[in-house]
Amino acid sequence: MSLDAGYFDQMYAATEDPWGLATRWYEARKYALSLALLPQRHYREAFEPGCSVGVLTTMLAERCGQVLAWDASASAARSAASRTAGLPNVCVRHAAIPGDWPPGQFDLIVFSEVLYYFAGRALGEVLDAGVASLRPGGTLLAVHWRHPVADYPRSGDDVHRVLAARRDLVLRAGHTEADFHAGVYQRAGRPLVSVAEAEGLV
Repeated sequence: MSLDAGYFDQMYAATEDPWGLATRWYEARKYALSLALLPQRHYREAFEPGCSVGVLTTMLAERCGQVLAWDASASAARSAASRTAGLPNVCVRHAAIPGDWPPGQFDLIVFSEVLYYFAGRALGEVLDAGVASLRPGGTLLAVHWRHPVADYPRSGDDVHRVLAARRDLVLRAGHTEADFHAGVYQRAGRPLVSVAEAEGLV
């Protein structure tokens, strides 16, 4: 079974930041590495489902014209909205994928520690919606913890195997270490252009 909003409500009822996203060096380093993988300096519109307390959201706001951030937990969404209150280019909502999905298209979709919560066909539904919402040449960033968690229906490794098998996504860049995978994918159908090529260096 996919994890529902009730699971996350319990987590946030126990503590405002249950995963220590705002305090742990592990998280700060992971965010820095993940953002460094993004091939474009600036994105027009980004979607971050599962934004938690908004730590990564604030970093995305520096690279994006507009950031739409959602979380299934009302408590987490309130914390994220408070954290980003001074950022006019960020909109935070209490909403849960895949039942809810925003209209329009995005240059960047970020699945940070989210996709292993979806069991069975639900993961495919989320990825189908994500790919359909990417503009041509758009970027999908997926980052996931690799160690087993008893509550989660999938492992991070399983999530990234599913991503690698999709024909509508092409891996542009990745980082793998003992603790997490980070992968940057592009919607298939356009040639991959390296960062150096885009800047006319080669």
